[in-house]
Amino acid sequence: MTDKIQTTHLERRAAIYLRQSTLKQVHEHRESTARQYALRQRATELGWSPERIDVIDQDLGQSGSSASWRSGFQRLAEDVAHGRVGAIFALEVSRLARSSADWHRLLDLCGLADVLIADEQAVYTPRDYNDRLLLGLKGTMSEAEQYWMRLRLQGGKLSKARRGELFLMPPTGFQWDEATCRFRLDPDEQVQRTVRLVFERFRFDGSGCAVMRYFARNGLNMPVRDHVTHELRWVPPRHSLILAMLRNPTYAGAYVFGRREERMALVDGQLRRRRVVKIPQEAWKVCLRDHHPAYIGWEEFMANLKKLHANRTNHRSPEQRGAARNGHALLQGLALCGRCGHRMSTTYQGKLARPHYECRSSTTHLGTQNVCWTVAATAIDDAVAKLFLATVQPPELELGLAVLRETERQAGEIDRAWKLRLDRAHYDARLSERRYKAVDPDNRVVARTLEREWNDKLRELEEIEREREVVRRREKVILSDDDRTRILALAKDLPRVWNADTTTPAERKNLLRMLVREVTLTPLDVPARTTRAQVLWQTDAVTEIIVPRRSRFDACATPGDALEAIRTLFTERKGDQAIATELNRRGLRTGVNRPWNEKAIKWVRSRLLHLRRLPVPPQSGPQPDRRKDGLYSLRGVASRLGVTDDIVRYWIEKGWLEGAEGGGPGRAWWFKLDREAVKRLEAAKVRGYGPRNRQHSQTRVRQGVHHA
Repeated sequence: MTDKIQTTHLERRAAIYLRQSTLKQVHEHRESTARQYALRQRATELGWSPERIDVIDQDLGQSGSSASWRSGFQRLAEDVAHGRVGAIFALEVSRLARSSADWHRLLDLCGLADVLIADEQAVYTPRDYNDRLLLGLKGTMSEAEQYWMRLRLQGGKLSKARRGELFLMPPTGFQWDEATCRFRLDPDEQVQRTVRLVFERFRFDGSGCAVMRYFARNGLNMPVRDHVTHELRWVPPRHSLILAMLRNPTYAGAYVFGRREERMALVDGQLRRRRVVKIPQEAWKVCLRDHHPAYIGWEEFMANLKKLHANRTNHRSPEQRGAARNGHALLQGLALCGRCGHRMSTTYQGKLARPHYECRSSTTHLGTQNVCWTVAATAIDDAVAKLFLATVQPPELELGLAVLRETERQAGEIDRAWKLRLDRAHYDARLSERRYKAVDPDNRVVARTLEREWNDKLRELEEIEREREVVRRREKVILSDDDRTRILALAKDLPRVWNADTTTPAERKNLLRMLVREVTLTPLDVPARTTRAQVLWQTDAVTEIIVPRRSRFDACATPGDALEAIRTLFTERKGDQAIATELNRRGLRTGVNRPWNEKAIKWVRSRLLHLRRLPVPPQSGPQPDRRKDGLYSLRGVASRLGVTDDIVRYWIEKGWLEGAEGGGPGRAWWFKLDREAVKRLEAAKVRGYGPRNRQHSQTRVRQGVHHA
């Protein structure tokens, strides 16, 4: 026994500390593990009894660059600080720590607690200055050795990556070819079709969320390969999967190394976890274009990145306008403030959610912080939409045929994707059938399991076939002759497509963004309250329009052209539903930018009559009680049942008496009184149903009225 080992050391426990950097080293470098476990024999030879020897092996497979994640090292330090350890045995200094900070902290604890440090060759006393100096040098060299090893390994990887031969995990849609050290397209046709469909839909929709909604609406799944087992799984569409495809340069045929970098992160002042940092494109270590087959070109990949960057909403950055959303504000993301140049945000105010454009760049006015200015969006949107529709005059025949071909192609893509999914389901069912038939029928333990799997595959196949039929009917995957005729007609009539109820606000915004780059809004107060809208087209041309600026009290007022149309149709004795249908056909909207319905027409008529702005059709004298065709007027019903006119109006309001023709303010009511109607109204009369603020009519039967 060496003279450095005292009785006080032997009275305490001996700690055998084991560590290897990775689980792969534990599995492959078994000799190193055996040598570390053999330190137990060395502790016995130095005088420690077997029951006083502890083996700490929790850190096998853990890096020694930090003690934050090494529970075994933390336990060892705690035992040293509490005086429970007399000596620490390790194969070498690098097993204990690769960090000078952790190593010197342990040396300080060992020096204060009089704990020895032993390896295969010698025993060291941290209290002794010479031993402390030697151990410090060994710790510094251990830390430097890790840096040198990492430098050599990283240099070898970088050299191989510069030749494009370093193995990188292939993304979905690719496989790594070991023979050529290149990526190749996945031989699975369904995987290829799905990946191509993602990029194709992004060209049309311009948003990752829109692509995800397209896949979900058509019942399409996305492929994902497990990084360990390489097993292919089909999962519902996720926004993260689509963004990962759009941002990955591998799909553009580029071999890229160094897109991300792993760094340590501080949590509460200590190293707690690793975090992945994205490296800017100009700082990528390796970028080899045209390295392997691609799904898209490099120019399209860069355009996709630019579009994704622009889809992020940032009011302080004019180039980030955000993706088109389903709100009714047409200029969402396009409106710029003419005062300060910032991008204007979109807000929806009130119970009716009226859209407004608001510049939120804070300005100081009289010592207080205020927003720049706000304007109602409806009038501006209508003016810009009219300008857009008047400007766009595509060639009718060529456009119609192009739209028809594109519609048929997209429908064919959906049907093709479903057919490939059915082919895969058929294959899985046939494979399960072959497995079931190949087993010995007497081996029921295995046969029952295979039979159950076969039945599950058959049920899955039937479910996919049902889903396919539902999608084909809902999405018009198979176009009929009527569908083709309707598509050609709509392609020639852009205003009709624009004003159609089936056209979503996001689709209108995408149509507008094809030609319009920005719209600058500037408030004008002289000579009148107006808004100057300067439309910047994609061709760099500028068109200026002046829009009256309405206050918040009349922001939802009915447009003048709609009012004039209602006046004209009303004088032509059109019904409310007929007027609403005609206004919708003309593309006119209500004051809150909604389609017209019977209730809205009724409200406008009553309001205009109240203000004496809607002419009442002239009448030639009082209406007769009964016409030649047997219909009763309102006064005729009152005379027939012996009640007042107010009671008849009350019955009409409650729905007990329905008009056969006409009706409403300024129009004559005509009713058909059959036996059931008379019986129903007589019962209401007996029960005394009438306006509460008037005496019941059955007590005020008119005098001198003779019933027919």
